Parts: sequence; C-alpha cells; structure tokens
Amino acid sequence: MLTSVLGDPVALTRALVDIESVSHQEDAIAGAVHDALAGAGRLTVQRHGNTVVARTDLGREQRVVLAGHLDTVPLAGNFPSRTEGGIMYGCGTADMKSGTAVALHLAATVAEPAFDVTYLFYDCEEVDSAFNGLRKLGEAHPDLLAADFAILLEPTYGLVEAGCQGTVRAYVRVAGKRSHSARSWLGSNAIHAAGEVLRRLASYPARTVTIDGCTFREGLNAVRITGGVAGNVIPDECVVEINYRFAPDRTEADAAAHLGEVFDGFEVSVVDSAPGALPGLDAPPAKAFLAAVGAAPQAKLGWTDVSRFAALGIPALNFGPGDPNLAHTRDEHVEISRITACADVLRAWLTR
Repeated sequence: MLTSVLGDPVALTRALVDIESVSHQEDAIAGAVHDALAGAGRLTVQRHGNTVVARTDLGREQRVVLAGHLDTVPLAGNFPSRTEGGIMYGCGTADMKSGTAVALHLAATVAEPAFDVTYLFYDCEEVDSAFNGLRKLGEAHPDLLAADFAILLEPTYGLVEAGCQGTVRAYVRVAGKRSHSARSWLGSNAIHAAGEVLRRLASYPARTVTIDGCTFREGLNAVRITGGVAGNVIPDECVVEINYRFAPDRTEADAAAHLGEVFDGFEVSVVDSAPGALPGLDAPPAKAFLAAVGAAPQAKLGWTDVSRFAALGIPALNFGPGDPNLAHTRDEHVEISRITACADVLRAWLTR
C-alpha cells in the first residue's frame, strides 16, 4: 500500500495518517512499513514486535540514526486525513507521522548516503515508557541503536531543537488528623494545610540555564490534587502531584534532591522520572546537519526519546515538520510546505 507513494513525502504522510495506529494498535502500520522497505532493496530490514529497523551497510566511517514513532494518541474525530489548501489535517499529522514519513521516504530513495544510516520506526511512544518500542529495542538489541549521531523527527516546526529536559513526577503528602466536620477543631484539615505546598509552587522561581547556546527553562507545577474522605469528615491526608521539568545539566538524583529542598517539611516521593539530554552539538555529523539547516538550534522544552540516545552516549537532536503546539489536539495538522522543506534539508545533509 505504501510502495506507490514512497517517492512523495506528502502523499506518504497522508497514507500513514490514514492507517489507524493508536498506541498498542500499531500492527498494521508496522507491517506496511516493513513490507514497503523490504521491497525497496538496498536495506537490511528487520521487525521486532511493532518496531521496524532498516539499515544501510555501505562501509561509511560514521553511522547516523533517523527515528520516528508510528503511534498516535486516541482519535478525536480527526480520522481519516483531509487536505485543504496547503494544510493536511488528521490525527498524527504533526506528531509525528509527517516526520516519520520523511524518514521513510529518505530510506526508500537515498541510495548513496554520505553516512551509513539506521532508520528506526517504533511503537508505543505516546504511552508509559514500559511499552516504548525504542526502549525495548535498546534493551534487547543495543547494537541496533549504535551510531555517531541521531535525529528524532519529532515536531519542531522545521527548527532544530537540541537535547531535551528531564522530567520528574512526585507526590507531596500533607498529613492531618481526621475528625467529624461538626467538631472540626478536634481534627487537623490536611487539605487546608496543602495550601503551603501550593504557595511554594506559586512563588517558585523557574531557573533558566544556557547550554551550548540553547536556553532551557525549568518548570515546577502541580498537575493533580487529591484528598478528602466524605462530606462530613475532616481529611487526614492530601496529596499534591508535582511535575518537575528540569534542565539537562541536572541529573535525576539532582532533581529529586531539589524537590526535597523545595518541599522541606513534607513527605516527597518520586513515582516516575526520566533524564534529560545535553545538546551534543559538537559531533561532526551534528555540525554538518546544522550547516544544512542554516539556523541556530534551540533548546527542546519537553522530554523526547533523544534522552534514550544520550544515555547511550549518542548525541541526538529533534527536527521535524510538525508544529509541537498542535500535537494531541483535535485540530492537529501540518503544513505541506514544511514536509517538503524538511525532506529537502535531510536529503541535502545525507547526500552532501
């Protein structure tokens, strides 16, 4: 089904969008991608679950990775795709089937790249990291991720977004004493006491740090609050869920320690975390890519799978045609001109 449109990244984007692939339901799209690449020749193509790996073996001095995920968030009345003027609408158009289509197009059409290239098309990026296809591939076959440089085609609106923030999710527990609400003075209201946690959050001074010319802005926010027993009971516990997005000059341990300092006097428990990634712009392939783009890189304000490459010592950055502000929205769309421009830049870099 995809074979007839491999030469056109725009038509290929639409074809991918029109294969429903909500997370955990990527079997059909992974099969279509595998079959299209296996039929293209020149590549060694493997399928690991719903992750497809296609590699050149040309004996080049350096190897680079182009990676894109196949899954989307749940549909929101935005399937299948439609095109109006120069804009394509549909679930996954921005995040990130347009970027994935560009990588797939290049895999099928660039016969003599300047680097050996590993193309990765993986599943379950939009859900818990336990299911992430790139993580699973790295654990089972780390040799398939080995490279000198990696590009993740996440939506960046055609800009280079280097590195990424780390993220910590934590619970701040506030204790009280339960009593009947008619005799509230006999108890201690944990929800009321949580006001101090919220006050510290509201007055928190977000740190900014510049690394390799890229400015990362941290953020510390409450994302959920729970508490209460019944309509006539003074609550003895309130839990504020916190999300901390930290600059990549901090480790996960640094971030957890910082939360302990901010919420001194309260019980803080980290329930999930992931490291950030430094920009890593000094690698020769990265320098060549930045020259092909012709614009200064920016910091990635968010977490992406570039962190997984950074953890392996592989410099990585984000570059794709979609607008990150449209990701996961009902009105998700991508400008067709961005798809072609992204493909042109990557082709120029790969064939320099």
